Amino acid sequence: MLAFNTLSLLYLRYFSIVLIALSSFMVGFDLMENASELPSSANLVLIYIMYKFFYAIDMMLPISLTFAIVISLVELIRSNALAAYFALGYSKVRIMAPFLSVSGSLILIYIAMHSTNFARSNEFADNLRETSQFIRPTSNLFFTHEGNYIYFGNLYPLSKRAEDIRIFTFKEGHLKEALNASEAIYDDGYWKIEKAHILRPPETFDVKGLGFVTQEGKNIRVLRDFKPKILDQVYEGKANFTIGDGLDALKLLENQNVDVAKIKSALYRMFITPWFAPILMVIFFTYAPISSRFLNLSLFSFGAILVTLIVWGILFMMGELSNNKTLAPEIGIIAPIVALVFVMLWRLGNPLRRVRVKSRQN
Repeated sequence: MLAFNTLSLLYLRYFSIVLIALSSFMVGFDLMENASELPSSANLVLIYIMYKFFYAIDMMLPISLTFAIVISLVELIRSNALAAYFALGYSKVRIMAPFLSVSGSLILIYIAMHSTNFARSNEFADNLRETSQFIRPTSNLFFTHEGNYIYFGNLYPLSKRAEDIRIFTFKEGHLKEALNASEAIYDDGYWKIEKAHILRPPETFDVKGLGFVTQEGKNIRVLRDFKPKILDQVYEGKANFTIGDGLDALKLLENQNVDVAKIKSALYRMFITPWFAPILMVIFFTYAPISSRFLNLSLFSFGAILVTLIVWGILFMMGELSNNKTLAPEIGIIAPIVALVFVMLWRLGNPLRRVRVKSRQN
């Protein structure tokens, strides 16, 4: 237990240093680039910095987990602590347990944070920079639902309100009804319209047929379970929604003949991509020497950091391709992680084979 606590604290210390350093660098670079566009209010600037720091944590936390294990291993090897643990009878699994336990717990916390507005930190920061408001209205939103075509002139997700609503109802390819309303409010799972102007075309356009029928509607409920955040994030093409919004959108839209690849991509990146960090941690540990006499530590740390950056860059690129629907989410996000798992299993199998060969020779 003492060794577990010692190694855990060592890893947490280096992880905190790396995460704060990388996040601060990212925020500082953003401030240098956008300083002239920031609001004049000091309070809004501080809030902008806070949201940008949250976004930096979102980006840098997985890679910080990997950098921290590299620094921790170098520290253990240089101080001969790793050799001492092996001499005391600790196995590699027992030594790696604290690092994997801490990193796994941090990743679970990281995923849980995406169920809050932490996932939308960058959006809030950009809105503050551009409009000095946390959430700006979405304009000219056009989408389909159950075969109907809906248009929202302006959508206000925070107040759950929409302006300039038009709903075109079709049946068997023919327009049956056109609804026009100035405002709708989302309440109790429906978009409620107090007053609406309804236009119904005639079924036939012959000489004896009737003309267009107009009607004033009241207290109309439409678009069941179409939450404002789903409309704002999914149909606007954004991918920074929370886990709850993503799951609700996936459940609602998968039967509406709507492409949900962007939603799956965002959810996969939240749930699956961060686990590349503990996988790389195990791989690096299989390459780590017991003592600095057996390997150049500078070369080992440089190679580990370079591999981490390359893997992180590839995963980020594949995730962006999946987000833009160039690749299927399963290929762009899940497949690289599965490939890393196979590499990890191969590396874990090699030392075992060496031990078996030596035992047979003896």
